[in-house]
Amino acid sequence: MDTIFAVSSGRPPAAIAVVRISGPQAFAAAEALAGSLPAARHASLRGLRDADGALLDRALVIVFPGPTTATGEDLVELHCHGGRAVIAVVERALSAQSGLRPAEPGEFTRRALTNGRIDLTEAEGLADLLEAETESQRIAAMTAAEGRVSQTVRGWMDSVAMLSARIEAMLDFADEDDVASDTAAFDAIVADIDSLAAKIEAVVDAPPVERLRDGLGVVIGGPPNSGKSTLLNLLGERDAAIVSPISGTTRDRIEVPVIRNGVAYVLTDTAGLIDTQDPIEAIGVTLAEDALAAADIVLWLADTPPPRTDALWIHARADLPGRGGIPAGRALAIAQTDRGSLDRLWTEMHNRAMTLLPRSDGIALKQLQRRQCGLAAEALRYRSSDALIVAEHLRQARAILAGVLGLDATGEMLDALFGRFCIGK
Repeated sequence: MDTIFAVSSGRPPAAIAVVRISGPQAFAAAEALAGSLPAARHASLRGLRDADGALLDRALVIVFPGPTTATGEDLVELHCHGGRAVIAVVERALSAQSGLRPAEPGEFTRRALTNGRIDLTEAEGLADLLEAETESQRIAAMTAAEGRVSQTVRGWMDSVAMLSARIEAMLDFADEDDVASDTAAFDAIVADIDSLAAKIEAVVDAPPVERLRDGLGVVIGGPPNSGKSTLLNLLGERDAAIVSPISGTTRDRIEVPVIRNGVAYVLTDTAGLIDTQDPIEAIGVTLAEDALAAADIVLWLADTPPPRTDALWIHARADLPGRGGIPAGRALAIAQTDRGSLDRLWTEMHNRAMTLLPRSDGIALKQLQRRQCGLAAEALRYRSSDALIVAEHLRQARAILAGVLGLDATGEMLDALFGRFCIGK
């Protein structure tokens, strides 16, 4: 296997740049630059020199013997000065050595997975952590990266293994006096299988982690000239939509991403809902109806009841003559001249968001993980009076859960994941 190297710290220039070397020749490569190496896991100052003996930089050198390292291999870190020229000359000196090459994106983490230092759920959590933009995203990513998702799935796998052992004992040692094989024993196993399936389903049914990353969809709906575009601009704090008294000004959906109180939202302005003979306007109405149906939160601005019972029915344009007060059924009133009314709307949206997002103290699964765990629960839920068939479905469930941890991950899936990482990660 090649020995790889890359800058694993922030983009230069910086005060310090950490150049990481990992692989079977890591120690030899570092020794060629720095001379004698310090004791394992002890930082020591060394002069880095090229093959001609020219001084490149003075850096802290730390040696990490495998397999108990970040990658599961021998690993060395060179803590150099973070100027571009320094990094370039150190990388050039490493490239000149036989058997060394620059790392590909995510290759350090991929080696950690290959060498059993982390599993797929932890690798995916680390990828999400690198991309996290909000505090809630960071917490969910850290939960996965630190292994809580992995521990939960491994616990399920252990439970399935124990259930399989009990079934196999019934099948293989039914003639032994110390192995229960009667109907009551079989029913007890089935009851425990149902209990495990319920635990898995409870996690699968929890809000998905993608809502943290992609943002909650907030769709503003109502008839033409009900104040939808004005509200979008006020919530987004910029003129994203054209505001006009002319009916049909908004014909397509306009989306504005917003982060508020650590929660990501995607605000969507829609075409006014109206019967129309204009084919272009009709397309806009259809898009609006689809958006309202799929929204996580609906802000309904019409004076007629909303299309969904969970919509926030808002009395808009409350600062206009004749629209004072809050009519019956409305959640609150919005006035363009009243900043407090917008703050109250944000508070109500945040309260709704907290019921739709994963809990910070819970386990949040990604879409593929939810689908896989759901299939495992289905396999467990399959009912048969034949112990052989039950044993086979337990085997299927365990294999599916193993896939969640990447124990049978395909190369294509790994390529897609690790392509999200920076070069030095």
